[in-house]
Amino acid sequence: MRLNYIKLNNFRIHKSSEINFSGHLNYIIGGNGQGKTTILEAVYYLCTTKNYSSSPDSEIVRFTEKEFEATGLFSDLTENKVRVYYSSEQNKKYYFQNDKQIYRAASIIGLFPVVILTPGDHSITQGSPGDRRKFIDSIISQASDTYLNYLLDYNKTLRHRASLLNQIKETGNRSLFGQLDAWSEKLIITGSELISAREKFAVGFNGYVSESYKIIMDESEIPQIEYYTLEGKYDGDYKERFRKLLESKRNEEIRRGANLAGPHRDDFIFGINGKNLKTYGSQGQHKTFQVALRFAQFFYLKEKKGKTPVFLLDDVFGELDSKRSVRISEYLKLVGQAFITMTDFSDISNLTREEDDLIIKVANGAVSYG
Repeated sequence: MRLNYIKLNNFRIHKSSEINFSGHLNYIIGGNGQGKTTILEAVYYLCTTKNYSSSPDSEIVRFTEKEFEATGLFSDLTENKVRVYYSSEQNKKYYFQNDKQIYRAASIIGLFPVVILTPGDHSITQGSPGDRRKFIDSIISQASDTYLNYLLDYNKTLRHRASLLNQIKETGNRSLFGQLDAWSEKLIITGSELISAREKFAVGFNGYVSESYKIIMDESEIPQIEYYTLEGKYDGDYKERFRKLLESKRNEEIRRGANLAGPHRDDFIFGINGKNLKTYGSQGQHKTFQVALRFAQFFYLKEKKGKTPVFLLDDVFGELDSKRSVRISEYLKLVGQAFITMTDFSDISNLTREEDDLIIKVANGAVSYG
């Protein structure tokens, strides 16, 4: 899959920009606050209907304006024109595929697979279990509609069950226990599917991570990912194990009025040579692991989806030493099309460049080619 061009109107600092992309590496160069990362942000919108950061849609609208629009053309076996439009007056966002409005964001997830590597990825290896679950769920959801639907259903069930638990806590109404049992059973059914899929994913994804890590570092370090509950590793029948876990937490859940067990509280442990990366990893190991995870995500999605994902790299090379920068730039040649932001033109002096690569300069929301 290839993104041929993008048009931006009133999208942050971009008043009106149209950019034609190379099918190879696109280096987007500009100072801080000039609008280079905004281009990646817009591409991510087109692929997922949403922002990859926590910024609300209302903050994307250019100052003094009332709406923003981003349009792009993806080509694969067929062409897809995609448009995102947001009105601040209506406080509503619209997504169109080939001029047809799409009402469910879930129907777009995975249709235009996307991978993004940013400085914020440090949270994946150094942050909370929730950061790692979000990362893993985003990969599996793009690869599997079934998993995405189970995840959405599970989260909906969690909300209903939490509300009921809180109601029982506040009122002490034991007649609600029957409803609680029904919601618990639904949670077990959907939750065990998530657990099973995550366990299989962790086993298979390890190979992709190991391959990427080896190419970047060319060292004997062995990375690994393992899936854990708060009580340890899952064993045997996922559904029965989850049911017993809920039963053991039942009284505490009622007392606290909250969901205390399930895949929404699980964690993925990243390691190097058998040691916990979060606890014992060096800064360099963390950064290498983060980069390896994104390359692994790219090649995993490419194989599972049968199409090449869009690969976005935001200000990554500025944090890497020259050895890893060179290796990653060489590795990108296996990716095909990629979009790479940099603050300084000199940052690419040590990188592997080819004739078909494109230099895109961004200054105060204006675009030119170098």
